[in-house]
Amino acid sequence: MLLLPVDIVALLAPVPFNADHWRGLTVMGLLTVVLLAAGGLYRSRLHLAILDEAPVIVSRFLMSAAIVAFIAALRHESFANFGSLLRAAALMLVMLLVGRGLAMWTIMIGRRRRIVGHPTILVGSGVVAAELAHVLARYPQYGLRVVGFVDNPHRADQAVDGLTHLGDLDHLTTAMAGAKADVLLIADPDITDSRFAGLLREAMSTTYDILVVPRMHQFQTQTTRPDHVGAIPVMRIRPPRLSGWRWALKRSVDVVFSALAIVALAPVLAACALAVRIEGGPDVLFRQQRVGRHGTLFEVLKFRSLRPASEAESQTTWSVANDSRVGPVGRFLRRTSLDELPQLWNILRGDMTLVGPRPERPHFVELFSAEHTHYSWRHRVPAGLTGLAQVSGLRGDTPIADRARFDNYYIENWSLWLDFKIVLRTIREVLVGGGR
Repeated sequence: MLLLPVDIVALLAPVPFNADHWRGLTVMGLLTVVLLAAGGLYRSRLHLAILDEAPVIVSRFLMSAAIVAFIAALRHESFANFGSLLRAAALMLVMLLVGRGLAMWTIMIGRRRRIVGHPTILVGSGVVAAELAHVLARYPQYGLRVVGFVDNPHRADQAVDGLTHLGDLDHLTTAMAGAKADVLLIADPDITDSRFAGLLREAMSTTYDILVVPRMHQFQTQTTRPDHVGAIPVMRIRPPRLSGWRWALKRSVDVVFSALAIVALAPVLAACALAVRIEGGPDVLFRQQRVGRHGTLFEVLKFRSLRPASEAESQTTWSVANDSRVGPVGRFLRRTSLDELPQLWNILRGDMTLVGPRPERPHFVELFSAEHTHYSWRHRVPAGLTGLAQVSGLRGDTPIADRARFDNYYIENWSLWLDFKIVLRTIREVLVGGGR
């Protein structure tokens, strides 16, 4: 909250005093902020040190300066004032480093005087948890105020000195709410990794931050921006942000893309509809109930490749890829994925999104959820026209557990860039006929 405005002021401060280069310097400053944000320089950290961040800051600034200098060289034939631009840029860099250093110093003072401190729950009660509690109590500059610990009852006798036992691991979210904590610091809980992963996903919906001490914390972990408490390395788990401006932008892209695609592909849609009508008669669209975000039901649209004998067959038959009732047109539409094109209307209506887990029928959702613990987690986001599982070869008669794993990986690592990559891979799949 403090670093961003300080950086903006520091970068733009020289602009009013350089009338000849105000445009270039403004672009340079704003581009630097964007590059710093992309590099994670505005994310919260426990260990603050300007010397640790200086190399990244300088490299990002020089990158933006090089871009502006290149554009200036293209636009101007004379380099007469180029020296003054470089001097102003050098001043901007110095002010950026000094401003960020002062901002960090201010944050550290606030932490040391306990003006700033996030209520934190320790998860675990072993040696590592005890050491963390000791370090955080002695060095408040890390900004974490431990209010208690959570672990299973049979380990409560190993209580960390001076800390309250807030409950067992099964009541983690209750303990968080009762202590009004917004940070979880996971040290050495008495629980299996698979079971604790489920508890963490539940906690992600309420907690502000989740910090984890690696199991093999004695060895250095190669990360882009390592963090630590004392000499103990700490990794930050970032839950998927399925709301906010990025998610709103995703929805905007869905609306624009689906509307333009419906108009641009109108001749293709008409040709497909005509071919289906000629081969199989009226009712060219096939409508079927599918499960969407948060388990809500919607009616998905497809070009009909066969006419099911009954509604029960439609809802409970897993695949019709080898069904003799599928004619040449139906096989072509399925192989090229053209039968999915009517789902552009589902996207425009908001039932679906362009990229996300493929929707499934209620019968199979109930069946797969009973067999695979993680299957229902796919419904945290809207169903998609295409998805990571599909472009990774998991179509047709492929293991459901693998599909769920890929879908949940997509959700927990979602970004607009990941969506873009999946769309490009989908286009390749369609062009090479990688359908069912």
